Amino acid sequence: MHFIFISSLVPVANPSSGYDIANRVIVDALRLLGHKISVLGFLQPGHVPANPDQTHLLGELEVTNARVGKLQKALWLKDAFVHGEPVSVAKMHAVRPGDIRAALAGLAPVDGLILNSVQLPGAFIEVFSEFPSVFVAHNVEAGSAADNARNASSRLTRFLFDRDARLLSDLERGLCAQAEHVFTLAEPDRAALGVATDDQSTVLPLVTSVTPPPPPSLRAPVYDAGMIGSWTWAANRAGLDWFLDEITPRLPSDFRIAIAGGMDADVPQAPDNVVFLGRVPDARAFVKSCRIVPLISRTGTGVQLKTIETFEMGLPSVATTSAVRGISAQPENCRVADDPAEFAACLVDMVARSRAGEPLDRDGRQFHALQLDGLKHALSNGLGRMLNKR
Repeated sequence: MHFIFISSLVPVANPSSGYDIANRVIVDALRLLGHKISVLGFLQPGHVPANPDQTHLLGELEVTNARVGKLQKALWLKDAFVHGEPVSVAKMHAVRPGDIRAALAGLAPVDGLILNSVQLPGAFIEVFSEFPSVFVAHNVEAGSAADNARNASSRLTRFLFDRDARLLSDLERGLCAQAEHVFTLAEPDRAALGVATDDQSTVLPLVTSVTPPPPPSLRAPVYDAGMIGSWTWAANRAGLDWFLDEITPRLPSDFRIAIAGGMDADVPQAPDNVVFLGRVPDARAFVKSCRIVPLISRTGTGVQLKTIETFEMGLPSVATTSAVRGISAQPENCRVADDPAEFAACLVDMVARSRAGEPLDRDGRQFHALQLDGLKHALSNGLGRMLNKR
């Protein structure tokens, strides 16, 4: 079968963000099932498409707010009000409906569309309605926008996030209604999107790559605990602020903590035992340099790719309930705690055991194999339902 994967950003050769990783893995898994997959979307500057011969670009487009100037942000906001769309969707109007139709015609014949996330499919929903499709909801975008509104620091920011939440809810309902089947990345998202029955939706278990992870190896930790993420994203920053405000005061002064990843100018205050490293050249090498990985998500929907990566690497962790959403089988070296005192106590206990020489790492290949088998089965099931409805 020939399917077109429609995505605001196409899968890239070296994915770094959770969104990029999920895109790449879903397309790779579809190809493992034997399908021909063409990809249509934008390329973020500085990246290379994962499969250039099967990727059809609408152009280059920078969509990350932190990487553009005030003028571009203002133009996106203007377009959002002109089109009556959420800001993330309005960014897609760098092309016109006619460009989308021409691209689809050039890829014919096609058995169906895989509409990936709400941005590009939402901007041109009428064009894509002409084809049978499935919809991949990475998360409940309306819910994330509503969370951001509640955590907003100004009235204007709260107004804009509230507006996005309302418009995203309408678009998500429309895409779910239009699709023959919906894929989510976490079980609670099915009900939140109004597609809770098995004939309407299927959960996709995720991996960070279809290639199995290597077996565990000896490590020489530099830090006691370490986290990496895109801290400019409001949901991630909420988790980081919670950790710094509620957890670090409960940890010993000799407890060494490293925080890696991009951050805006508003660097949070932290005690002397916390170091901010910024972007690091090798994310996996960084987390391997940490005895324990705190998984600190406090809000959001979908699944946390950093959690899956930690489990695949077999690294010990302490996680909030939100951080393990969408994962049915957690490794035994992951402890779950939402109470700050309990979370901190778990960290102290696990670091003490690690310092004493107790091996806390596990083999992550079994977790990966179970997740990948589940992903392929779920994709096959959902696509089968789409084809049966034709």
